Amino acid sequence: MSTVARPFVVTYATPSWDARDVAEVPPRGMWCDQIVTKVREIDLRSDTVTQPDERMRLAMSRAEVGDDVLDRDPTMRALEERAADLLGVDAMLWVPTASMGNIIALTSHLRRGDRFLAPRLAHVLENELGTAAWLSGGMPEAVDWGAWPGRMPVESVRAAGRVGPYHSLRTTLLCLENTHNGAGGTVTPPDEHAKLVATARDVGLKVHLDGARLWHASVALSVPPAALTVGVDTVQVCLTKGLGAPMGSLVGGSTAFVEEARRIRKMLGGGVRQGGIVAAAGLVALDRIPDLAEDHVNARKLATGLAELGWEVDQPETNIVLAGTPDTEASLAALKRVGVLAVPMSGKVRFIPHRDITAKDISEVVGRIAGL
Repeated sequence: MSTVARPFVVTYATPSWDARDVAEVPPRGMWCDQIVTKVREIDLRSDTVTQPDERMRLAMSRAEVGDDVLDRDPTMRALEERAADLLGVDAMLWVPTASMGNIIALTSHLRRGDRFLAPRLAHVLENELGTAAWLSGGMPEAVDWGAWPGRMPVESVRAAGRVGPYHSLRTTLLCLENTHNGAGGTVTPPDEHAKLVATARDVGLKVHLDGARLWHASVALSVPPAALTVGVDTVQVCLTKGLGAPMGSLVGGSTAFVEEARRIRKMLGGGVRQGGIVAAAGLVALDRIPDLAEDHVNARKLATGLAELGWEVDQPETNIVLAGTPDTEASLAALKRVGVLAVPMSGKVRFIPHRDITAKDISEVVGRIAGL
C-alpha cells in the first residue's frame, strides 16, 4: 500500500473510502473544502465599510438631478438645506469627503503662516496628509488633553491664543473635534463646548468644528446636533460614518462662508454635476441618525467582552472601541486569522461596530477572540 496520502477531493458530501484505505482517512475535522470552511469576515475596521441598502439604492436611482456646478442640483440643495436646519447654521455645502470639508474651512480661515490649535491626535493633524499646512498654509499646534481624553483644557486654549510680539506666530483658529476619533470616540458635551468657544472668542480665535461623527455625539448625549455647534464659525459633518451613505460630507456656516466654500471646492476638484444621485443617499442617511444608538450598545457589549478576556479597554462613549495589547500588530494579525478585521489607532487596536453589524456578530467576535 502506498504511503502517499490520498489527495483531498473538493466535495460537499462525506467521502466513501475503500476499506483498505481506512488508515489513510484524514481526521474528520480536517475533511473540508477550503471554500466551505473559510471563516466569514466580520469587518470592524470602520463605520465607513457599510453597504447601501435597498431603500438607499432606490432613492439614488430615482433622484431628481441637475448640474450642480451650473444651476445647482435640486436634490443636493434639499440635502444641504436639511443639514443646515439640523445643525443650526445658515447654509451647508456638500463635499465628496470629510477631509475636503475640513480643508475648505481651514483654507477660508487661515492666512499663510497662521497657527491653528487642535486637540492632540485630532484628525486634521494626524489623518489628512498635512493638507492644513500644505494647502491652507497653516502652522498646526497640538494641544494636550486635560482630564478627559480628546478635550482641550480651557486654560491651554487661552494661553496658546495670547498675542505675542510681531515676529511670533499669529494664532487665529481653534479646531475642535466631536466625537474625537483618536481618543476613542469621546464626546464633548454642550457646556464644555460652550466654554471652549467662549475662550476662543476672548482671545480672538475663530472656531472650526470637525464633526465627522457629530451625529454620534448628539445621540450619546441625547441633545439635538445644533446644541453642539453653538458659536462655531464653521462645521463639517460626514454622511458615511455610521449612516450608511456611500460617500459625502457637508461643510457649512454663514451664507458668505458657503459662497466662498463653493469656490474653494471647485479649486480642489470637488464640484459635481448630477450630484443628486449621491445626495439622495445622504437624505436617507440623515433619517438614520437615531439608529446610531444601537451601534453604541454593540460597542459597549464588545468592550465588556474584551475586558472579560483580559484586554485593556475603557467603556466607549459612542461606537469606537480602543483596546490596548502588548503587541498591536501581532494582535491585528491574530484577529485577521479568525476573520475579525480591525485597525491600529493611537497605539491600540480600534474596533468600530456599525449598522451592518448585529449584536449576534459582536457575540461571535468575542467568541472567536476567546479562542485565540
